Amino acid sequence: MHLFWHRRDLRIPDNRGLARAASDDTVLPVFVVDEELLDGVGERQRAFWLAGVRELRRRYRNRGSDLLVRAGSPADTLARVYDEFDADRVYYNRHYRPERRERERRVDDELPTTATTDHVLVAPDRLAETYPNHGRFYDDWQDEPKPEPAAVPARSSLADVTGDQTVPTGATDIDLPTAGYEAARARYDQFLRQGIETYSQTRDDMTAAVERPVGAVSRLSPYIAAGMIGIREVWADATERHDAASKSAKTNIQKFRYELSWREQNYHLLWYNPDLLTANYKQIPNDIAWENDPEQFAAWTRGETGYPLVDAGMRQLAAEGYVHNRPRQNVASFLTRHLLTDWRKGAQYFEAELLDHDPANNYGNWQWIAGTGTDSVDVRIFDPVAQMAKYDDDATYVKAYVPELREVPPAKIVEWPNLTDSERDRLAADYPHPIVDRNDAYERAQRVFEAALGKR
Repeated sequence: MHLFWHRRDLRIPDNRGLARAASDDTVLPVFVVDEELLDGVGERQRAFWLAGVRELRRRYRNRGSDLLVRAGSPADTLARVYDEFDADRVYYNRHYRPERRERERRVDDELPTTATTDHVLVAPDRLAETYPNHGRFYDDWQDEPKPEPAAVPARSSLADVTGDQTVPTGATDIDLPTAGYEAARARYDQFLRQGIETYSQTRDDMTAAVERPVGAVSRLSPYIAAGMIGIREVWADATERHDAASKSAKTNIQKFRYELSWREQNYHLLWYNPDLLTANYKQIPNDIAWENDPEQFAAWTRGETGYPLVDAGMRQLAAEGYVHNRPRQNVASFLTRHLLTDWRKGAQYFEAELLDHDPANNYGNWQWIAGTGTDSVDVRIFDPVAQMAKYDDDATYVKAYVPELREVPPAKIVEWPNLTDSERDRLAADYPHPIVDRNDAYERAQRVFEAALGKR
């Protein structure tokens, strides 16, 4: 008998490690409740994951088997299960965050194991260690073959066992989406029907993001982050749709496939740079003069900066545990550039609040925004006024999350940081004035980052 150790791969379909374990023997699926690891996960995501574990157990039981749930450290717990069931090997899917890699090493030292690349389409070690930019990474990455989705194990290959330990529940302050593979598959099917063929046109349309959130984008990120749907399945379905599509639809679908490559690069970075979550990726000649003002940081977390697009993004995060990508970039840029707050503080706050927190994506993208990552532009600063004028000029998105501004004309909302105090008070007295001057903060950020890069 083989054991399969489930972690952030809470599904049966397209699970490469599980399929490999079931290919030549009976397999017993095991989930270890590792409280030390779970304590480091945000409460919202923890609750979503544990709901996913319960759904995974239900699916195994429907197949005449069970998910054996045990609590403890993975190495000790798996060793006990290994002896109890007279198993001969432990299979698992390789992960990339340092804490998870350390747990893998401990299990490897204790038991005979087989690790499989499942979390990404292309194993990081198949590519060069470093790339100057995403374009060069993408060129090599797209040339690598992408595996087909892994087969679903036959019912006869799953162990006939019954587990009696309950899966803990998690507390959360928001409504969670339905967890599990079936919910992920339904969401993806909706996007394939209603959105993927216009994705490039709608992905930054903030009105569409409010009016049809699954369609303008896929909203698959919480499920992909938890491994509730396999990345090969996502890629294969998008590719099948791409190959059969019209020329204009192909362009949109290709954009969706291209966006998946950013996730792949972030995992490539984490594999080769285990300190990506704590240290600047880019070698910068001088220290960045972070201000780290605690009151400004608190205003940012509350969505009370006086910059409507930024505040809408932070309030969406508070309400849903999710932020659309366009405001997500803006809130990160505003914190690190306009407020000169260290990117690590923002990334850690996101880790605590996001349902779709993914360590490589979150920290890799924060570093890209902050200018310490792989961005080839020396000093990139998102202007939240210009960004709102371009992507939410009718203020549909802002008004959805900032009720104080719902009676204000859209043009005034766009220009809010440029208005006089008296005009702002007249239009919406309950909404804050900007906590920093738009032009002064922009120019200060340029000076600080140019000095850090040795350009001043």
